[in-house]
Amino acid sequence: KVSWTVILQRVLLLSSRPACGVFQKLYCSFSDSCDCDFKPSIRDLEWDLYKNVFGQHLAQDLVSEEVSSFLLNKNPDRPLVLSFHGSSGTGKTLVSTLLGNHLYGSAMSSPFVHQFVPTLHFPSAELVAQYREELKSWVKGNLTACARSVFIFDEMEKMPAGLIDVLEPFLGPSHVVFRTNYRKAIYVFISTAGKEAIHRLVLENRLAGRDRDEIKPSDLQEVVQQSVYSNKTSGLYLSSIIQQNLITRFVPFLPLTRTHVERCVRAQLCQRGSCNRDDVVEAVGGDMTYDPAEGLYFSTTGCKTVAAKISFFL
Repeated sequence: KVSWTVILQRVLLLSSRPACGVFQKLYCSFSDSCDCDFKPSIRDLEWDLYKNVFGQHLAQDLVSEEVSSFLLNKNPDRPLVLSFHGSSGTGKTLVSTLLGNHLYGSAMSSPFVHQFVPTLHFPSAELVAQYREELKSWVKGNLTACARSVFIFDEMEKMPAGLIDVLEPFLGPSHVVFRTNYRKAIYVFISTAGKEAIHRLVLENRLAGRDRDEIKPSDLQEVVQQSVYSNKTSGLYLSSIIQQNLITRFVPFLPLTRTHVERCVRAQLCQRGSCNRDDVVEAVGGDMTYDPAEGLYFSTTGCKTVAAKISFFL
């Protein structure tokens, strides 16, 4: 006796391209093994995080560990949900892009990596009910097409209140929701919410004379979670997603020092073929704004304005 799964697998192998797309969606709607063109490279992801993300030992370790653990589990009971928090220019969007690149080859061009920006996709607070239906339908449809879909929600602090909770049924441990296999998906929330709590702990750590690399995930996990949950502009304010513990990890991105900024400058100069321009590294590092006033320890914009300043000083 041959199962329907086996039959559909054979059809997918033999079908012409247009028909294949139809059977692909049908097969993926209930199969645990539909991975689309998913070709993860964890070792390359880890190397890219180490090489291109500066001053973020917590993010490097947490993202590598959680993604690796998730992908090694052939039958996860729920999706992987990561929530990135920290000030502007600290590497949150970069890490989400690297993640997409090493899961599908090119994060922004893959049809299976979906990015949402509130000011673009959900601009009106008065249309939350409509957006909720549209988002639920969009996620459901893309999970039906590909169980390994990646959903990135940028600028969560600009997300209309209550909208993101429509994802709750997709994030829990149920086997199937809306007749859709969804447990292999990855969700990434990106937000500046929680940055004050992160800055406070990092500053206290520095003033106490401790090395920044001594900061552990446990030092910030609960602090960031509570800060985001109680922040009215976090996008996750009083969210049922947090109440139900559906976020796998809150990933803190630490404020960057001048040393980290200059590493960003050096890396971008090398991309332009000007690795040896120490004068530009020094000039850009010195032209950034730092706080607090008492110590000027942390760049207020991280590495966000580095590219523009390099062009000015070259």
